[in-house]
Amino acid sequence: MRDAKFAGLFYEKLESSLNQQITKCFLDERGPGALPSEAKNQNIKAIIAPHAGYSYSGPCAAWSYKDLGEMEMPDLFILIGPSHTSNQSGYSNETFVTPFGFTRVDQQFARELGEKGSIKQNEAIHVDEHSLEVQIPFLQFIYKKQIEKIKILPMLIGEDTDLSKLALDLKETIVDTGKKVVFIISSDFTHYGRDYHYAPFSDNIKQRIYDLDGKAIDHIKNQDEKEFSKYVYDTMMTLCGALPISLLLKTVNAKDVKLNQYYVSGDLANNYKNSVSYASLTFR
Repeated sequence: MRDAKFAGLFYEKLESSLNQQITKCFLDERGPGALPSEAKNQNIKAIIAPHAGYSYSGPCAAWSYKDLGEMEMPDLFILIGPSHTSNQSGYSNETFVTPFGFTRVDQQFARELGEKGSIKQNEAIHVDEHSLEVQIPFLQFIYKKQIEKIKILPMLIGEDTDLSKLALDLKETIVDTGKKVVFIISSDFTHYGRDYHYAPFSDNIKQRIYDLDGKAIDHIKNQDEKEFSKYVYDTMMTLCGALPISLLLKTVNAKDVKLNQYYVSGDLANNYKNSVSYASLTFR
């Protein structure tokens, strides 16, 4: 059992307050402006959503979750995020507990993937990690009528993993289990400023952050993993979910990739001295 370690920090701790907070994210001027409709006509393969505090990135994340909320709930959500405290990879088998309730791991899928050898269970790296936990309340919110049926596989990706082998193992396990799967990739984009030890430019900061992120997003939309990885390496950009995004691009072949929303934390206070970028993308 994994308690909601970041409740009261990244998102509200009380169920009623959290429900109001997420509702406001959907209705925010930077959000989609509406809650998910009852129409269930979407066919989504993956989303990318940010993982900062809801007061910052929640409206951006709401775009991706509005899309998810307008499709029939799949058999499994594979949540993939970066580890901010370790360079190791691993999945968790622990049930996530939030103010909304419990969300359980698909033990069968986890076991079959683990047996292929490219990634193993590693609970230690999940204990202090927020990147996946902050996705769970949004997922529970959009499927609140079926909350007990939500099944997940939480994975953190570090530098110790062969992404090509893991992508192949994921695809084979999906086929072997016959499950309908949607990937949720948790990532912020550029972390700019001295607080993040990344300040490659000091003039026209807002536009240059936008340009830096924009080129990375273009590579994602083009589903060009090689160019995306090369660009992140060449620019040394502080895109914390670069490995999870690369894994997604190696695993999923979408017909269309749409950028739903993008802004930076500096936009909220009109101060770009230290800023984190947020993007919401949907893969169909």
